[in-house]
Amino acid sequence: MITSLIILGSTGSIGTTTLNCIKTKKNFKVVLLSANKNIKKLYKQSLLHNVKNVIIEDEKKYSEYKDVFKKKNINLHLGFKNINKILKKKATYAINSISGIEGLEPTLKIIPFSKKILIANKETIICAWEIIENKLKKHNCDFIPIDSEHFSIWSLIRNENNKNIDKIILTASGGPFLRKKRSELFNIKPKFALQHPNWKMGKKISIDSSTMMNKIFEFIEAKKIFNLNKRKLSIIIHPLSYVHAIVFLKGNIVKLLAHETNMSIPIKNALGIHEKSNDKKIFNQLDNLNTLKFEKPNVRQFPLLSIINLIPNHVSFFETILITVNDNLVKKYLDNKINYISVHRNLLHLIKSTFFTKYYKLKPKNIYDIKRMVKITNIYIENKIKLYDR
Repeated sequence: MITSLIILGSTGSIGTTTLNCIKTKKNFKVVLLSANKNIKKLYKQSLLHNVKNVIIEDEKKYSEYKDVFKKKNINLHLGFKNINKILKKKATYAINSISGIEGLEPTLKIIPFSKKILIANKETIICAWEIIENKLKKHNCDFIPIDSEHFSIWSLIRNENNKNIDKIILTASGGPFLRKKRSELFNIKPKFALQHPNWKMGKKISIDSSTMMNKIFEFIEAKKIFNLNKRKLSIIIHPLSYVHAIVFLKGNIVKLLAHETNMSIPIKNALGIHEKSNDKKIFNQLDNLNTLKFEKPNVRQFPLLSIINLIPNHVSFFETILITVNDNLVKKYLDNKINYISVHRNLLHLIKSTFFTKYYKLKPKNIYDIKRMVKITNIYIENKIKLYDR
């Protein structure tokens, strides 16, 4: 039986890993790939996996390469507007690994053409989970998160009643600066902030990991996906990054899920690819279990963790504003326009500003509301970002 697969954002880390996971699996057939700008890599992927339909978002590159793809009998499409003409029936799986808020519209477009959608895009879930959830129900599409933490939680509690959950713990490595003093981090260069101790990730997510912003996003994501009050969620430092989630259930039962820092593990398992472990690997895993260490995060060292106290339990524009402000600051930091400490200071100041707090009582009704709030936020903060020197 053939398992059909759609991959959105195929040239990124998650997309590339997914294609590597299935390259020897003859029962998988890739029916659609998409990318933003990396059309040369997209072309190679299309040829290697015999994909007949690909989507590119960049209009200039679409015009430039359309005939190149056509010579290989590959249909190159511009954007998702004609997705109903590209896909005639539902694929078994769709994976969305498009980074940033740009991944939201493709997610909503692809759900009607998927039996199951696997999402690795934090921003999409954080800003618009309620909109996505309604779309999933309408089109009878199942959802599996493939972020390692949320896949772990999903695996641990999918057969549990929420009333039986006492606490869910998200683990954080602490990033490259776990043992650094706060005073050492004021003007730390991006190249050092990008050096995650355990995971190989993109630039944006690596910076977010160093500030612990990534873990706050995962906190919000878990709250929304699993319909939890935030008091049932906590974050703990686990430098080894071997345990990805811990669940405390009524009856004094504790569940945890552990695996190596390799995204192919949650991806393969979500796709139903279950590989056997040999004895050597099993004993290596036991060695890791013998070295487990956990510690409470220090809010003085990671001040952005205080944002958790501001997260509303109701649906609002808070998440969209938070993501947009952080995206803007991280970009400025990577471009060497602000220093490391200015990412923290500006974010904590701006998220509490009276200009934004009025929006925390309002909720987005559709994708256009979210896009409008992103625009409003970017315009407002453009002249509000400061450079802190201490």
